Amino acid sequence: MHSARYEYDGRNGRHEQIDFLTNKEKAPSKRKTGILIGVLAALLILAAVAAFLIWLFVFKDADSKATFSKKLSPSELVFSGHMKLVGVKYDQKLENTESKEFKDLAAKLEATLGEIYKRDPLLAEYYATSVVTAFSEGVIAYYWSQFDIPVKDLELVPEFSEELVLETLENGIKAQRSTASRNQIQISEVTASFTDPRMARRPTANQCFFRLEAEARAQEFTSPGFPGGYPPRSRCQWQIRASEDNAIFVTFPFFHIEDDCSDDFVSIYDSLSPDDSQAITEKCGQRPPSNPLEVVSSGNIMLINLITDSVVQRPGFSAKYKAIPKSSVKTCGGVLTQDNGVFTSPLHPSFYPPAVDCKWTIKVPAGKKVRLRFTMFRMKEPGVDIRVCHKDYVEVMDTKYCGEMSSLAITSRTNVLEVMFHSDESYTDKGFSAEYSAYDPSNPCPNKFACASGICIANDLKCDGWNDCGDMSDEMKCQCEKDQFSCKNGLCKPKLWVCDRVNDCGDWSDEKQCSCEENEWRCSDGDCMPQDVVCDGKRDCEDGSDEASCKTSPGICSDFSFKCKNNECVNKVNAECDRVDDCSDNSDEAGCNCGTRPYKLNRIVGGQNAELGEWPWQVSLHFLVNGHVCGASIISERWLLSAAHCFVTSDPANHVPSSWQTYSGMQQQYKQDGVQRRPLKRIISHPDYNSMTFDYDIALLELSEPLKFANTIQPICLPSSSHVFPAGMSCWVTGWGALREGGQAAQMLQKASVKIINDTVCNVVTEGQVTSRMLCSGFLAGGVDACQGDSGGPLVCFEESGKWFQAGIVSWGEGCARRNKPGVYTRVTKLRDWIRKETGI
Repeated sequence: MHSARYEYDGRNGRHEQIDFLTNKEKAPSKRKTGILIGVLAALLILAAVAAFLIWLFVFKDADSKATFSKKLSPSELVFSGHMKLVGVKYDQKLENTESKEFKDLAAKLEATLGEIYKRDPLLAEYYATSVVTAFSEGVIAYYWSQFDIPVKDLELVPEFSEELVLETLENGIKAQRSTASRNQIQISEVTASFTDPRMARRPTANQCFFRLEAEARAQEFTSPGFPGGYPPRSRCQWQIRASEDNAIFVTFPFFHIEDDCSDDFVSIYDSLSPDDSQAITEKCGQRPPSNPLEVVSSGNIMLINLITDSVVQRPGFSAKYKAIPKSSVKTCGGVLTQDNGVFTSPLHPSFYPPAVDCKWTIKVPAGKKVRLRFTMFRMKEPGVDIRVCHKDYVEVMDTKYCGEMSSLAITSRTNVLEVMFHSDESYTDKGFSAEYSAYDPSNPCPNKFACASGICIANDLKCDGWNDCGDMSDEMKCQCEKDQFSCKNGLCKPKLWVCDRVNDCGDWSDEKQCSCEENEWRCSDGDCMPQDVVCDGKRDCEDGSDEASCKTSPGICSDFSFKCKNNECVNKVNAECDRVDDCSDNSDEAGCNCGTRPYKLNRIVGGQNAELGEWPWQVSLHFLVNGHVCGASIISERWLLSAAHCFVTSDPANHVPSSWQTYSGMQQQYKQDGVQRRPLKRIISHPDYNSMTFDYDIALLELSEPLKFANTIQPICLPSSSHVFPAGMSCWVTGWGALREGGQAAQMLQKASVKIINDTVCNVVTEGQVTSRMLCSGFLAGGVDACQGDSGGPLVCFEESGKWFQAGIVSWGEGCARRNKPGVYTRVTKLRDWIRKETGI
């Protein structure tokens, strides 16, 4: 790798048949009787119809409303927070919820809360209970209050706001303060926050409630049922305390909760109350050992909640906790005077603590400036506008940064640069790691191009049509070369990109002067058609591209249509596995248990080493005693996908299955932890593979024993033959190939981000060597590419549906990462039918 139903019952109900006698059927002697009977029957029918109409419009409507009401359920509203008490001496016995001291003081406060709520008519009517859950030094009492709203009054729910509850409490406290007797408890401050009712626990209840004392030595606790799986509807709570001069550090070596945070989650608080304003984080899903969840409190208390509703069992978590000096949590910042160095947010890579402020002053020699680059930046918080960053942020030169950054580089104006970090009292994250260096402003990037952001790139990347700087500064003010097209916005793009149906300029100026008139439609094969042929339900373009994405053209089938199993055609780009049932038989969503990464992974800015479980479909192929030779991808428990040129060689042994060993779940060569080794049972190279041109460079590998899917071993999604990977799309290539042309193979799995290059350009730069079974990906400027040893590995792309699809197989290239020599990959979509025929997948 170089720097990759309900069923509809169609039967009609039978109505009673009413027959009227004709005159011929009536006896002459009974004429009057017959008339009378007929009249009575008619009246009965009219009465029945009237009764039916009354029922339909009156009683049925009432019944439906009653039925609707039955579907609604009463609402439980819970508010939690803390109260600071005045004149109460702290007693260690208050930490024991079973002690008389705890029970007596809690009972007094609960009664006080009840009296205060009665002052507000709305709160008084629906007040249910208040519970004091803990005390800490100060003296601070932690509580929650519940209000029960019946179904008939659910429209009042929006009136129960945090502001109303807090205002009522504050006014009540003031009133009590003015009329207080010596025996009454004085409250100096109070907080109130909306709380999930599932976290409202009674500390005296002997049901999954734990009190832990943190010490210098690490201790452990686990979720109930670990590792066999936590039970559904768990409501567990851990109160952790430490001595007053310590903070609490908790790490989760193993963390696997159902991946739906609305049902199952772990929430952690910098408090002994589930007060959202004191939340440190809320997590679900699964984390790899290389990226554990690690949190720290700002003080000597912490609350951890486990809430589960799902019937799907997951192992849960194991956790270690210990006390650490509070000074180590609050110590950060300083003056940095070296020419270069590294600094991080407090406790990085663990979560930074709440309520911390840091300031770093970087001073470099006079006449120089500071270049600052963040190698990791993650400060995400619910409900925060990253344009404002009003909660946690890094501030540099009067600009605040927050959220998650894929790249962030800053250049100082002078030889001094101040970096400030702020975390508020709620929600923390991984933070940042930053590198700084001094540079000469007269020559900021020796032998390189200086981007406006301050980073340096190779000179030949300037004005090459690609945004290498990240801020487009390398593509501005360019003097376009003879082989380049000058866009209206001033950018230069290769002339090869003109009229390729891709908006390369960004303003469509490279596509405006093409062969078709403004009122014409250009088919994918280049033909021009009147604009009104698009989505008219007829196949006007020979390739059917005029009906490719038209919901109004269900009967039109083209190369762009998704073919359902029942032979229907869906004219929708990339219809498969997008979580929408487009086919009437739902076949577009069948077999979609693929292309997902179980582990939660952080984005590392500029990182090239792959994280554990980041590419769980990647396989290493070892040949005899030669070690890693080629890559492959997992497409099912029994089948792998690779390149034919790895097996069809001058050495017959290459096509013998017993010559190969496959390693799935591997991150580092020669490390076997969690790796599944399988010999091959069969190698199926494409019968039309051409070793001269590398056409049909694809092979299927059947394993002798099925894989057991795990966190680090998962199948990649195979695209349908109609799947579109548009030019310019960012995808990833992975492998253990050479780090540079002619270099040695990598020991650690490598990854590189590359772009899909349009077919016209691909054909030109490869001098006509590509076929329709090939695609190009990389950068025309060079610098990033697959290399020797990556052969057979996957080129994968992430779709909006949340799934990863394999677009290509590493096939061939001229050298590695050379300019105008992108990597060439086998195009999986063109060979999808062959894969299905051979494997049934």
